[in-house]
Amino acid sequence: MRYIFLSFLAPFCLQAMPVSALVEYKPQSKMIYNAQSRPIDSFYTVTRGFVQEQINLIARIEKALENKDPNRVRAVRGQVLVQFKAISGFVKRQDPNFKTVCALPLENKEAKILCPLYASSQELLKLSPLLDRILSRRGESALVRELPLVSGERQSDPVLAMSPVTRPNLGSPATPHATLEPNLPVLTPKLITGSSTKKLIANYTPPISGAIKIPQEAIRVLETAEKYIAQAQAEFGTEANFHDPKQTALALDRFAYDLDPQERQTYSKFLALPQTGIFRVLPYSVYHRPLNTLQNRLSKTVAERYPFPTLGEKDSFTPNLALSLVGDNFQILPNGIDYSLMANLGNIPIEKLDATLLPVSPEIAKAFLTYQPPRQLSTLQQERRRLASNKKNNFNLLSSVPARLNNTYLVRLFQFQLPEAIVSGEKLTPQERLRIDELLKIQSSDTIVAFRPVRQRSDGSYTVLWRVVNRLSAPQIEDLETYLKY
Repeated sequence: MRYIFLSFLAPFCLQAMPVSALVEYKPQSKMIYNAQSRPIDSFYTVTRGFVQEQINLIARIEKALENKDPNRVRAVRGQVLVQFKAISGFVKRQDPNFKTVCALPLENKEAKILCPLYASSQELLKLSPLLDRILSRRGESALVRELPLVSGERQSDPVLAMSPVTRPNLGSPATPHATLEPNLPVLTPKLITGSSTKKLIANYTPPISGAIKIPQEAIRVLETAEKYIAQAQAEFGTEANFHDPKQTALALDRFAYDLDPQERQTYSKFLALPQTGIFRVLPYSVYHRPLNTLQNRLSKTVAERYPFPTLGEKDSFTPNLALSLVGDNFQILPNGIDYSLMANLGNIPIEKLDATLLPVSPEIAKAFLTYQPPRQLSTLQQERRRLASNKKNNFNLLSSVPARLNNTYLVRLFQFQLPEAIVSGEKLTPQERLRIDELLKIQSSDTIVAFRPVRQRSDGSYTVLWRVVNRLSAPQIEDLETYLKY
């Protein structure tokens, strides 16, 4: 009867065991030194798998610690324990006295793999209390999913019997407790100075994403674990070809948002010209956090990882070409009171454009060269809002034009850096009143830039060549003093 019961439990025990533990090894004392009786191929195959799993686990822990999703923390918390049990069990089967062996100078190749491998898993186990504390805190902001049943069964809804069965999955993104973010337009002007404005939704304040920084104690443990696993990895040689998840994630990120490496070489002749460049124009949605999702505000955004091209630098003021795709149109992303005028020149070679705009039609050339921006702040903001609605002006120029491949576009960019005293709207202190002239200094630029999309990808983004055609006198605002508060 006893044998029948054990045979009944065997399938369930095998299902719960890790795959690496199913490989058959003969537990032999001093097996590290017994090179003739050891299955060498199996040893290196299994230890190579453990090393790769440790590399993957370290990368997952780093990702979980800098992410606000509690499910990631819960997943790696269990993986740390499972991985430690699997590695320690394997090492003990190779040599029950491995601790004595690892305390001595390592001369045997197998020992140089097993000892750092065990030390690495032991280091990661030190993170268990820290992961428990972090999980309790992250659970306050998002729903922590239940663990899947050990038997692999599915759970059905306890109330609605006809509802589809679901399997808990810690790999799914966590659902925030507050999921009430409205879908507000993102291209509305972000700054209106000198007047009170209504909110799109009364009494609504957008949520602030949490700021998460990896604890120093976790950084030290991860660095030590990486040092140990690098020692074991070196014993396999370069032919082992271990996979680095961090490098893969970086390559995928560049593939999604950056240029292809060969594109700069393809257009090297054009890029040799002064004041030229190449960059990738992305849909505007990639620069905004998706609604009702968790995010660490300390993590670099797409705009910070792949900044827009700079058009020169003066002190702390850096004009840029913040070009993006809004629907099927090219448009400069709004920032402060900046605005732009844009026109499609057709299939004119971008190299032939000069400061006088000779190859351009006389109407467009006159509009770009004779247009004067307003000198009053309120009028300038009205002009910006009117152009943002894509209404034509007296010059028939727009701030947004349809995207066409192999067409050359002309943009006139007006960019301003208003004084902090104007932007903040706070009252001046007695000391600040004594240096009003210094407080009212404004940084600005007026630049004519040409760009030409030369490639379109399947995601809709474009590879664009750009060139500074002309730099005009910096625009000024004459009535800033009236917006100071005394």
